[in-house]
Amino acid sequence: MTDNPPVEQIRETEKRYGSAALLFAVGMGFLFILLDLKPVGKGLILGCIFSVLNLVIMARTLPFRIGVSRKRATLIAGLSVLIRYALLAIPLLISLKTEEFNLAATIVGLFMIQILILADQLVYLAYPSRQKNYTS
Repeated sequence: MTDNPPVEQIRETEKRYGSAALLFAVGMGFLFILLDLKPVGKGLILGCIFSVLNLVIMARTLPFRIGVSRKRATLIAGLSVLIRYALLAIPLLISLKTEEFNLAATIVGLFMIQILILADQLVYLAYPSRQKNYTS
């Protein structure tokens, strides 16, 4: 039987990846803005903000799905997915409707958390000495 992840560990992961994603997106966004690619920079930042909000909603609803009946957990998970999909549609619609935000950059921003998690795991595989940062 596996132990449920404690709320503190979920919050720590949320903070770690959320902060890193925002820092990276804002830095890259400002770089693009300085290179006179304002729509790209703004799109990256916009997408990343909503990516972080998506992560926060996912992390905050996870404890509500643990230790409840299967029917209730399925309902909570379904509502969470619907809310998160609606949330992720907002920056896409904004970037489609206005020329201030680049659609491709917004999409990359929406995947910023996933990109950072994959990059983190690749670094972990390349440098196993980083194992002390991970708990099993």
